[in-house]
Amino acid sequence: MSENAKGEWQIEAVDVDGYLARIGHPRVEPSAAALRSLHEAHVRAIPFENIDVILRQHPGVALADINDKLVRRGRGGYCYEHALLFAAVLENLGFDVQRRMARTRPRQFGFRTHAMLRVRVDGVDYLADVGFGANLFSPMQFQDGALFDQAGWKHRLVREGALWTLEIETAEGWEALHSSDETPQHMADYEVAHHFISTHPRSPFSRKPVVMRLDQGLSRRLVGDELTVERPGGDVEVTKISADQLESVLRDLDVVLSDAEFDALRAQHGSTVDSSI
Repeated sequence: MSENAKGEWQIEAVDVDGYLARIGHPRVEPSAAALRSLHEAHVRAIPFENIDVILRQHPGVALADINDKLVRRGRGGYCYEHALLFAAVLENLGFDVQRRMARTRPRQFGFRTHAMLRVRVDGVDYLADVGFGANLFSPMQFQDGALFDQAGWKHRLVREGALWTLEIETAEGWEALHSSDETPQHMADYEVAHHFISTHPRSPFSRKPVVMRLDQGLSRRLVGDELTVERPGGDVEVTKISADQLESVLRDLDVVLSDAEFDALRAQHGSTVDSSI
């Protein structure tokens, strides 16, 4: 374990055994197979969700707060919480991790605010991105143009100069999801990005609930008052969710809140300003 991991990143604040219990995974030694297994178990177990942002009660992205929320209280979170938690667990287990930042929707000049990881195992670098909504189920090797199945959807990483661009295959062709370079980040970078994404009116996460779940052959996304259920091959079902249905839908997506939080969210439901995801 590096001094930087113990210092800047405070990785001793994570309850590794509690985390492994939450995702239902045994303690493992570093290997490519272990990284894949941990990544998939994390995505299955911990929802992507921004409910605390919507309710204006987000505790911040310090690892102790993330551990309390995602490990101890069984909640989900968005990219900073997922990435920083996963990075700390991996480093405690002996993996070589570098924290990075990506620009979402790079063809549309999106925000460079997405937290993701480079994990090196046996000299091979992998993209580990457990907090990218309902997109990455498994780690992907940084290999230019190689195709990777992600729970039934084809993805690839394309090298463009210093940038690696993550793309997904759609009916219209390849769509760029995010692009990143090899610049390592500091905790302050994530704190600034989190503040922007959680407060700015143009942020896709500051005005409406976003909850995403991914498993083999199934993507479920609640954005505002629309629940989208998608399967590989183009099978898509979109349902409008009423305030009365919201609690049941959130519980089905593994987001469990207090009665007061459900009440506050219902009071806002349908009145949030639209912002594309």
